[in-house]
Amino acid sequence: MTQAETSPWLALLHQLPAKPPYLRVKIWRRLQSIGAVPLKNAVHVLPSSPQAEAALLGLLGEIAENGGEATLIEARLLAGQSDQDVRLLFDTARDADYDEIAQSARRLLETGPASGADIARLQKRLEEVGRLDFFGAHGRQDAEAALAELDRQRYQHPDVSRSEPASTPPAADLTGRTWVTRSGVHVDRIACAWLIRRFIDPDARFKFVDSRHYDPADGELRFDMADAEFTHEADRCSFETILLRAGLDADPALRAISEIIHDLDIADDKFSRPETAGVGAMLSGVCASTDDDLQRIAMASEALNQFHAYFSNRKADR
Repeated sequence: MTQAETSPWLALLHQLPAKPPYLRVKIWRRLQSIGAVPLKNAVHVLPSSPQAEAALLGLLGEIAENGGEATLIEARLLAGQSDQDVRLLFDTARDADYDEIAQSARRLLETGPASGADIARLQKRLEEVGRLDFFGAHGRQDAEAALAELDRQRYQHPDVSRSEPASTPPAADLTGRTWVTRSGVHVDRIACAWLIRRFIDPDARFKFVDSRHYDPADGELRFDMADAEFTHEADRCSFETILLRAGLDADPALRAISEIIHDLDIADDKFSRPETAGVGAMLSGVCASTDDDLQRIAMASEALNQFHAYFSNRKADR
């Protein structure tokens, strides 16, 4: 929302008591949360509006209740700082917020497809900043572009192009290994970790890295990342690749789960199993509950064990 050129400003002039010491920080955070910018240490302004007046009056009352003094005035700038100077203060503050969002999105781009929860968190932050962007700061465009790329990459496979394929060890040589993948595990990586621990090596160790590319040390195997021993191949997701390479594809229940993971990860509706939406909701809920990769795997593994039992009892007739 752009203010008209002749709009006056609302200015809160305040003086805070020395005690309690946390009050100064509390009031500063409140001023930040409503988008006010400082003209001086004890003078903060907002473009005049009923909403801004209500917010500043609320702060005035809180300051007075805690032993401070505050005055709210409506003002026009006549000399010294111009309206354009003050608008620049607002734009600079919002540009810093937008840059923080863009940088967070780019960090997620470096580690591979972000989870829906990661994207939703940044989109919510973008909306919050947008509500305080009174004059249309240019940084919004960069933040929106970074978020759009993050959302697009969510459905993009890891880059599996390489000059020579990574050698895949035989199924008998998959135990006693450390399995490496990208941090921020979501659908495919969570399911792969469950498959490894449940059916390949119950003592498998996991390592999470903040990059799509990683040079493995002795005893390490990579999955669902660029140059990995186990990743997307042809139209298969990484779970399907491990299932096939480890010789586990004869299990009808695992095949059923692989079809669900395929459709959730690749989003091509190849199998269209009725259970897909439920598994997807469960995994999204797990990712929304914690950012810890091992905890995500542990939480989802309980549910995946139950799905395996369910499909085993049905003899996975699909």
